Amino acid sequence: MIGMRSHSMDRARRVRRLAGIGTAAVLGAGALVAGGAGTAVAGPGSGPTAVVSLGDSYISGEAGRWKGNSLTNTGNRTGSDRAWVSGSSYDPGKVYGATAGGCHRSDSAEVKSAGPLADVAINLACSGAVAQNVFRASNGGVAFKGEAPQADQLAAVAASHDVKVIALSIGGNDLGFADIIKECAYDFVLWNSYCYDDQQAGVDQKIDGVMAGVGKSVDEVRAVMRGAGYADSSYRIVLQSYPSPIPRGAENRYTQSDWSRLNTGGCPFWNRDSDWARDSLVPQIAGRLKAVAAAKGVQFLDLKDMMQGREVCAKASKQVTTAAPASAKTSEWARWIDSSETQGLVQESMHPNYFGQLAAGRCLALAVAQPAGSGFGCKNTAGADQNGMYLTPAP
Repeated sequence: MIGMRSHSMDRARRVRRLAGIGTAAVLGAGALVAGGAGTAVAGPGSGPTAVVSLGDSYISGEAGRWKGNSLTNTGNRTGSDRAWVSGSSYDPGKVYGATAGGCHRSDSAEVKSAGPLADVAINLACSGAVAQNVFRASNGGVAFKGEAPQADQLAAVAASHDVKVIALSIGGNDLGFADIIKECAYDFVLWNSYCYDDQQAGVDQKIDGVMAGVGKSVDEVRAVMRGAGYADSSYRIVLQSYPSPIPRGAENRYTQSDWSRLNTGGCPFWNRDSDWARDSLVPQIAGRLKAVAAAKGVQFLDLKDMMQGREVCAKASKQVTTAAPASAKTSEWARWIDSSETQGLVQESMHPNYFGQLAAGRCLALAVAQPAGSGFGCKNTAGADQNGMYLTPAP
């Protein structure tokens, strides 16, 4: 237990906003397919080719509004806010389109940033989704934010396009990743205690069931594609893991002995908890997802090290200022926790931002260029933009 210290009412008020991490307003009934699904009859081997993304916020494009993090709370936030219109006017729809109220499918989402993998890039992923939101309705699937289960949406795409790649990111919300972040932040700001021990116990209790849901998600995708006439070898599924949004304690540019991690950096976590998240939790999830990919015969893309040195508060990166303009080469690649209640939505916290999504897109493109059954990790080159991403054998 860390020694007790006093906390101002202002800090307590500001951290209440953490309770909203991972939540979103209900989205009204949207289009069946976001990103350009046509109505022409096509299917396997004919019609426009398509790359499709399924799953949760880490692939839907949550936080794509932001080009780094800036302490400036007016105007375009020193050039970091892509939703800025003019004066004090902001339109998230510029980035998230018709899903600005919920799914947050950004224009920079991984499947959009991967380049010309196919004629059309179709993003069916939705922020906040769990495995049940991927399953077909006929097999336990649940509609989410006014939309049919993602596998049922995929069926429509598979019938009208020649699908070549399906990228899947799922399991984080089933595991309660957002709640873990929230509780660890609370323990830094309010309770003066570590979170890693209690949270690890919860993860260990849930993870087998979570991975069963991930495996069923893959099975549901296969069933949809077979039902649409696709041979398993005619397209590929890429199951990916999650990047770490925070650095190790020793790699944090702010000391944990004062309040700069909360008030300036937007990364309110103790060193011990940061080390656990970076070197235990994220690798544990990645290892289990790799095992699911191997068991189901799909490609694995490990993103756990994708943002090494580019995380929120990392020493190797900078906040956006007039002296350090927004840049994929120098800025942070993940969205901070905006505890000051002055910018955007708290649900964007701890997700890859615009720069991070460009990097994830490059990782997907590199993986698709490799044999379908292979597994790879994706890392960045220090001081480079998304073009410096490279693959390593998945550990």
